[in-house]
Amino acid sequence: MPIVSPDRFAVILGTNEIASAVAVLLRRGGYGVVLSHDALPPVIRRKMAFHDALFDDAVSVAGVAAQRADSGFEIRAGACRAPGVIVTELGLLDLIVLRSLDILLDARMQKYLSTPDLRRLARLTIGLGPGFCSGTNCDVAIETRPSKAGQIVRLGATDAPDGISQPLGDHGGERFVRSDFAGRWQTAIEIGSRVFKDFVVGHLGNTPVRAPFDGILRGVVRDGTEVPSGVKLLEIDSRGRQASWTGIDSRSQLIAKAVAEAISLHAANLPERTGERLHLIK
Repeated sequence: MPIVSPDRFAVILGTNEIASAVAVLLRRGGYGVVLSHDALPPVIRRKMAFHDALFDDAVSVAGVAAQRADSGFEIRAGACRAPGVIVTELGLLDLIVLRSLDILLDARMQKYLSTPDLRRLARLTIGLGPGFCSGTNCDVAIETRPSKAGQIVRLGATDAPDGISQPLGDHGGERFVRSDFAGRWQTAIEIGSRVFKDFVVGHLGNTPVRAPFDGILRGVVRDGTEVPSGVKLLEIDSRGRQASWTGIDSRSQLIAKAVAEAISLHAANLPERTGERLHLIK
């Protein structure tokens, strides 16, 4: 693992699989990386993400480990010495006062919520997915829609959400089960388990939630989470031996590579900007 430079500090909003893929790339590029958890939407692909480090689980993605930090002091002390990345419940307002940010990246995938203006909060601000517009609420926007994943939008906005899921095996959006109402989610089923049609994967309140078809449980909200109505609770992968639920998936990899390209393009233009410093991702 590359030595972290005290001059390289990145904050990523989100602890999902896309945020985690970007965190792996930045950490390998020598950045100290902090991922800030947001409750919406709940993380389901937890074996592809650093999310469960918030609960002191031993978590590693693509060989990069995560540790939890609960205070600004712990982040200050560990950001440039941690062997992996840091995951925290602290929000952006708590993190921007710790030190100047080289990179601020919003990977929360809050498709239908208002998007904050991130500009001037870091040397480079990057927004992933719907709601971001280069030059308006971030420096660089990157598409996350499966058919366009990883496209850098240098001028204008990313595509609005269309509610269409990329097919996985023989199934599209029907591989997800969403919450019909707000409540407490409970499950004892581990990601990677084989399930069958109508198998009870968990309960939302007192209501059983069943698998829509046979397959492997690719993702599921963590047991004990309070969820709002209309969010994804679980995902089933019907591809049999080709099913995957760990590591970095192809979509997240494309987006992470686009982040690296955006950093490199920005760094290449820095001689024209006085007082700024950003490090390319090799």
